[in-house]
Formats: sequence, structure tokens, C-alpha cells
Amino acid sequence: MTKHIPTTPYALRRTPIHSIHKMLDARLVDFAGWEMPVQYKGVIEEHLAVRKHAGLFDVSHMGEIVIRGPKALEAVQRLTSNDASKLADGQAQYSALTMENGAPVDDIMVHRVAADEFFLCVNAANDDKDFAWVQEHLVPGAEAEQVSDRYAQLALQGPQAAAILSVISTTGAAPFSALPPFAFAKGDVAGRAAMVARTGYTGEDGFEIYCAAGDGAAVWDALMAAGRPRGLEPAGLGARDTLRLEACLALYGNDIDATTSLLEAGLGFIVKLGKGEFIGREALARQKETGVRRKLAGFEMIDRGVARHGYTVARDGRVVGQVTSGTYAPFIRKNVGLAYLPVEMAAAGQEIDIVIRARPARARVVRTPFYRRER
Repeated sequence: MTKHIPTTPYALRRTPIHSIHKMLDARLVDFAGWEMPVQYKGVIEEHLAVRKHAGLFDVSHMGEIVIRGPKALEAVQRLTSNDASKLADGQAQYSALTMENGAPVDDIMVHRVAADEFFLCVNAANDDKDFAWVQEHLVPGAEAEQVSDRYAQLALQGPQAAAILSVISTTGAAPFSALPPFAFAKGDVAGRAAMVARTGYTGEDGFEIYCAAGDGAAVWDALMAAGRPRGLEPAGLGARDTLRLEACLALYGNDIDATTSLLEAGLGFIVKLGKGEFIGREALARQKETGVRRKLAGFEMIDRGVARHGYTVARDGRVVGQVTSGTYAPFIRKNVGLAYLPVEMAAAGQEIDIVIRARPARARVVRTPFYRRER
């Protein structure tokens, strides 16, 4: 079983869990060419389940690329902004494939499997583009393979995630629940071989589980059976988006793209200028020295109204930016958003207007993230 189930040249791709989504009467939508569940019972209910208990997401649409060979580390170092030389086997880091202008080709997760093998998880909409970029910029002694169709990927997120996973999993060493953040290990989940990483995209504790595509449905069913007594709910892309925005995690295509530098986006923590040369280093070093002119800032609505992607941001009647992401945040019960603003307007406490249906609605710049889980 593979991720792609061809029917017509225009058919949406389906994940190995698709039949389960149909059985659960999920609302399915076109997302980056995939037929994906946007919600089951409702976005708010699923969002709160993740914050209070746990949620299970099918994220098998995400892409996977393996870079291997004696020069694998050198290749990853050249391609990405973070410092992969700091990783030991079984460790992962948030990073970005970078362009010459310091903007991301994509934001990614880099996993060091071994000294000569790295496993990259990339965004679904960028899978083919990222692989082409990696191939184009590989160094001699390294090779890349696009392995996306081999995997189902499930994200188990929430404060009960570790307890749920421990019921149906075994490893060769310590249990998955003992993994620190940004670590991964191989073992069995519901009797199926899997790689489990303590990572996620919700602002909660949790795990991302990679297994063979043909095992995806069985692992999903086993996790749901183990998790129901602990409040586990299936969750769709709608809740995934509100959760990540509440936690101020960037979305490629909204908050970051080929026109936004990593420093403007507040992602300087994954820019390691001291590691040596990498694509985009010169532009980022120059920008760090001169300073950025705009910054990605978070805001809360003061007036009634929900900010949405693409809405105009104004100050004293003058356009100063555009909303990159905006929503009602269910757990903190506020209407929030992100926007690129001139540096002088991006400090907490500054007031701006969000133009909603041709009328300005007052908002206030605030510190981010909007939500941070208690540890």
C-alpha cells in the first residue's frame, strides 16, 4: 500500500489512513493535492482535546527525504541553516533549506540516523520542490532519495500522549516516553516497526510516528483504542492549524516563503552563522549586521472580528503590512494573528488596525507565543 492511489490524472492523492477518515465521516478537503480530513467533530472540540488530553493526526501527506553517504553531513550542512554537526545519532533539529537570499525553500525537521545518514521531514506542498533543490545542491559523496511513498506518518499530541503510546509500544532500549524533546528511536508500535520522534506542531508534548505505509491504518486503530480511555480524539488539519498558530509555529506559504528571510520571521535561532558556509549565509550575515526592516509580530484583536490570512494591516490609514495567519484561538479564547510589520511597529503594546470587510478593527501587538504549555 502506498500513499498515492491513482484513479484519474486529476485525482487527489490519499493517505494510507483515508478509509478510516471516511468511516469517521471526516470532512475532507483538498490540501496541497491531498484529500485530507479538516475536521471530525469540530475544530474547537479537537483543538481542546489536544490541549487537555490528546489528539491523533494523520500527517502522512508530509514528505520524507533521505541523504546518505560519506559526505552526508557536509551536504546537510550546506543545504540547511541550523548546525547538524551538533546532532548525535537519534537526535533531531528544526531547520530550513535556505536560498541565496536567506529565505527558506522550506522549513524542515532534520533527523540524524547515523553519521552517514540523515532523514528529512518536509512540508507536503514542497515535497517535490524540496527534493529537486536537494539534488541540485548535493556535494560529491552524498546522495538523496525521496522516500515519501514508503511512509505513513501519525502525530500523537497532547499531555496524555506519552501514557497512550507506552501502552502499545516497545523499544530496544528505554521506552519512547523517556525520549527527551527532539530525540527519536526505532522500535515497535502496535507490533509494527516504527521510528518515533518526540516532536510535533501543536505546542504540546507529543510524538511523530513514522511507519510503513501499509501499517498506518493498524497503528492508527491501535493508538485510538489505547487512547480513548484517556480522552484521545482524532484531529484534523483545522485543529492542527489553530494549535500551531496559538503556539506561534510558522506555516510555510503563510508566515514564511521565498520572500521572507529567516531573521525577519523570528527564526534566528535556527540560523547558525558560525558553523561555516551554507546556502544563504552571506545574505543572512549581512542582514544580521545591518538589521531587519520588518519583523513577524503577533497581535490580539481589541475590536470584534477575526483576522484572516491576506487581510490588510494599517496604521493611521496607511497600509503597513498584511496578515499572514489569523484565527480564533480556542484555548486562550482570543482572536489572534501574525503579520510582518515595520520594526518600529512590531514591539509589544503598539496598536494597529486590521481591515476586515473594508472597515478597520483595532488590534494590539503582543509578545509571542500566544500559548506556552506548562512543563
